[in-house]
Amino acid sequence: MKRMKPLLALAIIAIAVYACSTVPLTGRSQLSLVSDDQINPAAAQSYRTLLTDPSTKVINTGTDAQRVKRIGSQLAIAIDAYLKANGYGSQYNYQWEFNLIQSKEINAWCMPGGKVAVYSGILPVTQTDAGLATVMGHEIGHAIAHHSAEALSQQMAVQAGGTAIGAATGNKSQSTQAIIGTLYGVGGQLATLKYSRDKENEADRLGLTFMAMAGYDPRQAVSFWQRMAAQNQGAPPEFLSTHPSDATRIANIQRLVPEAMKYYKGK
Repeated sequence: MKRMKPLLALAIIAIAVYACSTVPLTGRSQLSLVSDDQINPAAAQSYRTLLTDPSTKVINTGTDAQRVKRIGSQLAIAIDAYLKANGYGSQYNYQWEFNLIQSKEINAWCMPGGKVAVYSGILPVTQTDAGLATVMGHEIGHAIAHHSAEALSQQMAVQAGGTAIGAATGNKSQSTQAIIGTLYGVGGQLATLKYSRDKENEADRLGLTFMAMAGYDPRQAVSFWQRMAAQNQGAPPEFLSTHPSDATRIANIQRLVPEAMKYYKGK
C-alpha cells in the first residue's frame, strides 16, 4: 500500500475536524460536507420529477392512500416535536410529503427533506398500521440521520481536494453541485441508494423510536420483519450484502425494542 501524501492526509484531517455533525438519538458523529440547503432542493426536484413521470402512477384516493398519509403525518408530528425538544429543531426544516405509488415492488424510501414514497407492493407485507409505521419510520430514519448526505460527504472526502475543502468551508462549488446532481438525478435515483449495514441498523433504531413516539407499538416491528424475511428467500449471504441478514436484523430489533418502548404511550 502506498503511503498517503502529507498534503492529502492533512486535507482529510482538516475535513474530519471541521465538518462533523451528530445524529439525533444515537449520538453518532458523522462527516458532513453538504448542508440541507444544498441537498434538499435537489432531492425535492427529483421527487417531483418521479411523481409527474407518465410511467409513475400515484394513488391519491382510497383507504391505502389515506393510511399512508395519516401514518406519515403522525410520524412527522412526533419527529418534529422530538427534534425541537432536543435542540435539533433549527437543523431540520423538512417539508414532509407522503405518497403511495402503484407498483408490485416491495419497497419504500424517504428522500432528504422528508419526501416519502411507499410502493403498493409492500402493503401485503406490512398488513397493519404498525407494520406500515415500521417501514416508514425506518426509511425516515435514513433521512433524519442524513445517511445520503453522509454518503455524498464520503465521496467528496475521497477526492480530498479543492471540492471537499471548499464544501467544508461553505463554498458551493460547481463540482459539489455536480456530485449532488448525480445522486439526485431525474427519476429519483435516491430510491436505489444502498446503505451500509451500520446505516441500516441505525435507521432501524431511529425507526423503532419514531413509530413508538407516533403511538405505534414497536414490538410489532418484529412481526413485520419476520414477514419480510419470508419474502427474501434466496437472499445473498450477509457478508455479500450491504444490508444485514434477516436473522441479524430481527435479533437486533428485538434488542432495540426495550429502548423504543420508553417512548411508547399507546394510542
